[in-house]
Amino acid sequence: MDLIDRYLNAVAAQLPQSQRADIVAELRDMILNRFEEKEEALGRPLTEAEQEDILRDIGHPLVVAARYGSGPQHVVGPELFPWWMFGVKAGLIVVVAIAVLGVLVRIIVGDVDTAQAIGQGFRSVFNSAITLIGFATLAAFIIERQKEKPSFLREWRVKDLGLFEFGGGLNAEAVQRGLTEGDWGPKTGRRGRRGASPVGRAIASAVGWAVVLLWWVGWLPVTHTTPETFGAVVGGVDYATMMGQIHALLYWPVIAFGLLRVLFDLMRAARPDGVRFTALGDIGFGAAEGALFGWLWLYSPLSKVIFVPTIEAFVDRIRTTVENGWWPLPTVLMLCVAFGFLHAVSKVIGGAIRLTTGVDRRLPKVD
Repeated sequence: MDLIDRYLNAVAAQLPQSQRADIVAELRDMILNRFEEKEEALGRPLTEAEQEDILRDIGHPLVVAARYGSGPQHVVGPELFPWWMFGVKAGLIVVVAIAVLGVLVRIIVGDVDTAQAIGQGFRSVFNSAITLIGFATLAAFIIERQKEKPSFLREWRVKDLGLFEFGGGLNAEAVQRGLTEGDWGPKTGRRGRRGASPVGRAIASAVGWAVVLLWWVGWLPVTHTTPETFGAVVGGVDYATMMGQIHALLYWPVIAFGLLRVLFDLMRAARPDGVRFTALGDIGFGAAEGALFGWLWLYSPLSKVIFVPTIEAFVDRIRTTVENGWWPLPTVLMLCVAFGFLHAVSKVIGGAIRLTTGVDRRLPKVD
């Protein structure tokens, strides 16, 4: 088998079966013409090395075959790349937040020493970042190969560009300013920073919940930061076992809630002017969150350490804590669950008001 046959066989292996014969015949004619032209110029037959030089000039078989392929010749194209980068940045913020929370909890409960917790936290962020980037790249790869690009690439609106203020301070200039001047805040104009747009809040929420879901089901390997690791044996109480039981009981409900939340946020981003639609979602999700905190208070494995039967007992427990000068973990958890429930109630009330009036005062003001 001569060099031409070897070369063409390598090219043919990368081509679609239906086009292989025609393309190989075309390439063979082109290569033979190049050989003949070179032989006429030299006045002698080509050596094997000279033939290989010509084939090398034509291109590697993988590259040549790609010229005849259909579809984009890239994983993430220049039009989609800024969106890919923005999504990765937003997701990494959530990943870092989860990892930092895990490190703090492990240091507080004394599960590991500080140096070990920090080291594991860095490893967690690295592993999770690799997974997150992989999922984002897979999504971009699929989008690039759609016949029609998504509407967010084509039908954007100027008034929704507040979304891109999210994470806008995460750049080299801001970091340098923080290190040299101690100013870590974003630069603002004379009128100050506007609130995020409805689309910005919706996309940020969708990205955040997507990352939390990946972590919850174990697809985002935040090493040493699983729901169970947010507990340890403190004061004779095995919080790790409690958290494991809660995770098992809430596994599917949280997945359902998270998927619905991501879907709702994407729909909210598609219709940012739908104040009443957003209000209905706030009412529904607020009610679900209230039910969750109510369950934690009354019926969950955590209930036996946080439950108090009356408001008077609740106040007495806080007063005793303040007088003693230290905050035991059961009291801290009690306050977290109580405030979580109150926040859920306020979300339902706020949603009901917006549903009735059709006005959302959280929207950024337009000067």
